[in-house]
Amino acid sequence: MTSNVTEPPGTDRDEQGDGKIRRWHGTFVGPAKASDADDPAAYFRREFDLAERPIRATLRVTALGIVVPYVNGTRVGDEVLAPGWTSYRHRLAVSTYDVTSLVVPGANAFGAVVGEGWAVGPLTWDNLRHNYSDRPALFAQVELEYPDRTEVIATDGKFRVASGGVRANGIYAGETCDARMEPEGWTQAGFEDVEWAAIEPVDWPLSSLVAADFPPIRRIEELAPVELRVTDAGTTIVDFGQNISGWVRIKVSGEAGTVITLRHAEILTPSGELERETNRTAEATDRYTLSGEGEEVWEPQFTFHGFRYAEVEGWPGELEADALQAVVVHSDMPRTGWFETSDELVTKLHQNTVWSMRDNFVGVPTDCPQRDERMGWTGDLNAFSSTATYLYDVRGVLGSWLADLAVEQKATGDVPWTVPDVMTTPSAPTALWSDVAVSLPWELYQEYGDAEILRSSYESMTSLIRQIGSLLDEQGLWTAGFQFGDWLDPDAPAANAAGGKTDRYLVASAYLVKTTKEMTETAAVLGCRQDEAEFRALHERVLNAFRRAYVTPSGRVVNESATAYALVIMFGILDEDQKQVAGNRLAEIVKKAKYRISTGFAGTPLVTDALSSTGHLSAAYRLLLEKKCPSFLYPVTMGATTIWERWDAIRPDGTLNSTGMTSLNHYALGAVASWLHRVVGGLVRLSPGWKHIRVAPQPGGGLTWARTAHETTRGRAEVMWQVESDVVTVEAQIPAGSTATVILPLHPENAVEDVSSGNHKWQYQAAEPYGQRPSFTLDSPLMKVAEHPEVWDAVLRAITKHLPHFPVETTELDCRPESVNTILESMPGAPAGLRGDLQAALAG
Repeated sequence: MTSNVTEPPGTDRDEQGDGKIRRWHGTFVGPAKASDADDPAAYFRREFDLAERPIRATLRVTALGIVVPYVNGTRVGDEVLAPGWTSYRHRLAVSTYDVTSLVVPGANAFGAVVGEGWAVGPLTWDNLRHNYSDRPALFAQVELEYPDRTEVIATDGKFRVASGGVRANGIYAGETCDARMEPEGWTQAGFEDVEWAAIEPVDWPLSSLVAADFPPIRRIEELAPVELRVTDAGTTIVDFGQNISGWVRIKVSGEAGTVITLRHAEILTPSGELERETNRTAEATDRYTLSGEGEEVWEPQFTFHGFRYAEVEGWPGELEADALQAVVVHSDMPRTGWFETSDELVTKLHQNTVWSMRDNFVGVPTDCPQRDERMGWTGDLNAFSSTATYLYDVRGVLGSWLADLAVEQKATGDVPWTVPDVMTTPSAPTALWSDVAVSLPWELYQEYGDAEILRSSYESMTSLIRQIGSLLDEQGLWTAGFQFGDWLDPDAPAANAAGGKTDRYLVASAYLVKTTKEMTETAAVLGCRQDEAEFRALHERVLNAFRRAYVTPSGRVVNESATAYALVIMFGILDEDQKQVAGNRLAEIVKKAKYRISTGFAGTPLVTDALSSTGHLSAAYRLLLEKKCPSFLYPVTMGATTIWERWDAIRPDGTLNSTGMTSLNHYALGAVASWLHRVVGGLVRLSPGWKHIRVAPQPGGGLTWARTAHETTRGRAEVMWQVESDVVTVEAQIPAGSTATVILPLHPENAVEDVSSGNHKWQYQAAEPYGQRPSFTLDSPLMKVAEHPEVWDAVLRAITKHLPHFPVETTELDCRPESVNTILESMPGAPAGLRGDLQAALAG
């Protein structure tokens, strides 16, 4: 195809509402040979002449790989890692830039560097290359609009290709750049490229090109080092104080040929050296060779890392902290949710959740940003979706991701476990993972109130539910096929994360009760009455089958685990009497586990809600505030700045738990943040798009205040509560066009009010003293004392001080109704000082 095309004005593009731009010119171009590992990035260039200045100049550009474009020596745009990662064969995003100010009459030059990225380089723990293309390839067109015509200059045979300073690059490996090899002036007109090679056309369907209508990946924030030190082994370690996704920018002067090496990791060994095990096979190493031409500023452009620490090697002279900056990189989504409370550890838990979401929304909602994986696991996102929609405006990122899911599902017949899908293992219908095809559009509809979200995913949603419906046994249960179950139950074997306590088919059938209800309601919203009747019948079938198989008439569940009870309570499987029985039993199970986490991916997002919704708010707070491993706060006490994949990813002695799956940056288990927003903060969405809201904070756990805010599509909603000297203050901001039901906490008359938009405030005396523990004596029952963690810890310290070998962990003292005195008298040979220390502990 010729590179210069002239058309009448207004005919240069033809968008038909589905993101596809059908009027393209040119073709994909690439180097003559397929790429090998450690090949340099491809440098493309082409000059063109303009007889006059155009009214408007527009650049549309994408690549098989990662592209960095230039016009007349200027780097175009502020996107990084473009075009991101989508299901390339079906949807390859094209970025659009206004470059009117960059083009000039006369000679002009367009250039682009294309690295391997996700399309060419190795992906997954198998490190398989060429998942989409065997070489980097560029597609670009510059549209020049004049009063009487539009001229288009597109990638074609007139482009030339060579290599430059970027010598090697990979998503997992890192980037190697030699500044001495960067061709000077190559992005400007007049550069002599006679020694550059001719390009080769790359066969790629232009029908896959779509407009990039989702937030691009950008540099969002920069962090200065909080510590820079030399270890006993002589290595230089830089601590940026926060686990992030991104890279390090350096500012350096030195002799030409000096090589600086930056290695990245999430954690240090107890001796202070870089611990790179959580990276698995990802080298996560950047190398820069100085040109020697004064002060040089460099950062990678074709990779990213998950890290808090960097090891610096080869720095010329003394390394100063201001020579380094950590650049935080992720999709540029607007922030929409905030939370803080009087307990600093809980606030930090929430902050860690936000950071893990940021670090894992680098184009795709991934599982982790650091190791040889970084894939869009569906189960992780499904577990976290209600937290994600509160914290950030995810319509663009997740709308694109759902479009990828739908096209890959249509191509194979199955919802992939990872989207985009490059795994060699085929996917199959699986609860919680495949369910994202239904539950995520439903959650997005609830958040934004836009039925088009459901309509655009409807074919995908119905296909999955009908597929699963065909797999049920004759009773209506999902009892066959692979299931992840309650993934990463802390009691599962280290080598079998799916081998938790809860029957995996119970989990599958319970989640099917949930998704069939969501499918029924989706059909109703869209007015698909025949489908609505079909899915309602399926929902009733699986609901009744579950009740017959797994629930006793009284409300006990045959598989007595915290996850099993959380599922039946939260998915509407029980009647009200049964629900209370189940809640009581769940509270007993949680107490028996000493308020430590005993749930995995399927149960953890639900267990605090299951407790608080059945009258066990204090147990939910105990679970939240427990600090011993496994618990929500154990990682926080160990210095975590993000959410870990496993609660015990780092042992108390600071060593890594070497399971092969110990990412320190996984957002899924941070889904408890949704409970913080709704129950602790008290801000609840009652109808799609936040048209009706409930303000109902539930103070507990000794917290004295909390504040949460959310930018809804209607405006800001915010709740603040405080208890000071038993005076309760509640403030609420309700956005325009919304109404709210306010349930005032600790109110002497259990007051409930309905309010409209605006700012509201209530202040009153609490019905009874808040946050004050009862007075305890040696005659107090142990189980009652144990309800107050600070007192109970003091009691246990007193016992172990005098009786260091007494088995406090196995005697279940906190579940016993006997008095402290009775237990004391049963202890043979109890030292005389024990009684006095116990009295002091009980008295506080």
